[in-house]
Amino acid sequence: MIESSFERKGDRIVDNLLSGGLQWFKFLPRLVSLVDAFVIIIAMLTAQIARFGIDADAEIAAETLDSNYWTISVVLALVWWVGLGSSGSRAVRVLGTGIGEYKAVVLSTVYFFGGIAIVSYALQLNTARGYVGIALPLGVVLLVIGRWSVSKWLKRNRKLGKFSRNVLLVGSPSAVEHLRERLQGSVEAGYKPTALVLPGYSLKSPTGMELPLPVISVSSDAHEILRAIDKHQIDVVAISAGTNLKPRQIRELGWELHARNISMVMAPALTDIAGPRIHTQPVAGLPLIHVSTPRLVGFQAALKRGFDISGALIFMVLLSPACALVALAIKLDSTGPVFYRQERVGTHEIPFRMHKFRSMSMDADKHLDHLVAVSNGNGVLFKMKDDPRVTTVGAFIRRYSIDELPQLWNVLVGNMSMVGPRPPLKSEVDLYERYVERRLLVKPGITGLWQVSGRSDLTWEESVRLDLFYVENWSLIQDMTILVRTVKAVLSKTGAY
Repeated sequence: MIESSFERKGDRIVDNLLSGGLQWFKFLPRLVSLVDAFVIIIAMLTAQIARFGIDADAEIAAETLDSNYWTISVVLALVWWVGLGSSGSRAVRVLGTGIGEYKAVVLSTVYFFGGIAIVSYALQLNTARGYVGIALPLGVVLLVIGRWSVSKWLKRNRKLGKFSRNVLLVGSPSAVEHLRERLQGSVEAGYKPTALVLPGYSLKSPTGMELPLPVISVSSDAHEILRAIDKHQIDVVAISAGTNLKPRQIRELGWELHARNISMVMAPALTDIAGPRIHTQPVAGLPLIHVSTPRLVGFQAALKRGFDISGALIFMVLLSPACALVALAIKLDSTGPVFYRQERVGTHEIPFRMHKFRSMSMDADKHLDHLVAVSNGNGVLFKMKDDPRVTTVGAFIRRYSIDELPQLWNVLVGNMSMVGPRPPLKSEVDLYERYVERRLLVKPGITGLWQVSGRSDLTWEESVRLDLFYVENWSLIQDMTILVRTVKAVLSKTGAY
């Protein structure tokens, strides 16, 4: 109630600012600048007081420099704030995008404090290590929290149709339709498909299957495309595959768009490939895009395993009292063991026994064949919203995914990971198409992209796409982000049955 009232008051303030003539794409960077400034002041002030106290007049000793830490704190805070802006972390195209924005903030902060270390060494300044040791981690944490708060507010508004840029899609009918579906499926990114240009094609579909957005031009002439852009208040032009535009025409179009302050985006037909795998190399004036092959081996594999072990141990210790209560409730609610063990398929199709809290009656497996016909699943996975085999306690622990906590033991012994694809049954693997088998290249996880994107409400194709995206684009930052998003997904109970 308090949060909703606060959000409504904030929305009214923003609406008043924008109604006064301030453009939203100028307002957002200014808002983020204020949040960054507030966070940096808190971090530097905390480091100063914690290390030296309020009345301290500690000095940095050097042959050419003699200033107290209060002055230094003010200077460093200003440089830090400017550095965040110059890193591009406040650009409209970055705001609200999640990992990309946080990565820019963290790297900019690390570079800033790395610069302090280099300057201190070069000028022989006795910079207090405790001062830096407090300001750096505190600043990173507060900056990420501040950006997350703004991002949450921004995504909520973008779902309402605010703060989004109108996008003109240019390309072949199939390419622009694919791009439209993906952009409209991620409205929080701030791109709103508005109209289409199909160079070299026709205004009407020969099959009668028309596209859901208006086709405003089919000309390959850059000036015709620009005239169409001027009529529809376009902010971004996205050029996809099959444009039928020559390189010279695209170059001329880019010049004209730059003069109009309109962004041009090249959207190649690379599906579900994350940024770290894409590398651009200019060769003979051509921006060649290299797509690296994902390989979770060596140092990366060791890093993920270390993350899994430490995460499993921490959660097992913290959640042990809750697990004891759940075990007691299961015993009191129905006859049978506390744990349910089931064979699942792990990495490279190696079977293992997965542990869960028992949430069904003892004879649940015997009744499965009779319930398949009324499954609410996606054709491959069996799911039932009102499964009669689920016990009273079982319904509660399944709703909040508490039944999956014993899988922490599977993580600790190495059968599973904290984050990964959903652990499949042998019967499911037997139905896999060849490309789906790539899910088995990494360990299955307690949670994953499927868990934070709809769980049982996902279609089979959506589940596979999310799992393959994870396999192809693994990163430790992504694992940490998924774990944080899992908490929200579990509390929302969406798709949990």
